[in-house]
Amino acid sequence: MSKSKDVLMNEDIRAHEVRCIGDDGTQYGIISSKEAGQIAKEQGLDLVLIAPNGKPPVCKIMDYGKFKYQQEKKKKEARKKQKIIEVKEIKLSVKIAQNDVNYKIKHAREFIKAGKHVKFRVFLRGREMQNPEGGVEVLERVWELMKDIADRDSKPYREGRYVNMLTFPKKEK
Repeated sequence: MSKSKDVLMNEDIRAHEVRCIGDDGTQYGIISSKEAGQIAKEQGLDLVLIAPNGKPPVCKIMDYGKFKYQQEKKKKEARKKQKIIEVKEIKLSVKIAQNDVNYKIKHAREFIKAGKHVKFRVFLRGREMQNPEGGVEVLERVWELMKDIADRDSKPYREGRYVNMLTFPKKEK
């Protein structure tokens, strides 16, 4: 008769004795599970096993449907308050000209002002893989132009064929 697979309720509770707590917080003490089920039935509520590993197991008399509804409501509220971080990616190369860097920085600054995170990636081609310092130098040049409005996660790091750097808006005090 249980309404959910993960929670034991009413007749599904197999323990002989349980510590029973009422809907209003009343302590019934250690009683038989049949007696606790009878008390729950008289009140028109469910007997729910909340701590199966306890000695003895702990049961609570409650309206399980209402309890489940309130849990779902709390989850929805938490999702509403969650802030979704959007990450924009800007790709660069080792041999990028300064005017191209300035153009890409202009867009990155717009993204940062909009509150988005920006990930700069330098793609290493062919022989550039042997000297990833070139990619690090490009990202350090970019960082000099961005550090007045952004913070960075860490120094540029290598990840496969890329050298990456993550920046995000500065925290306001």
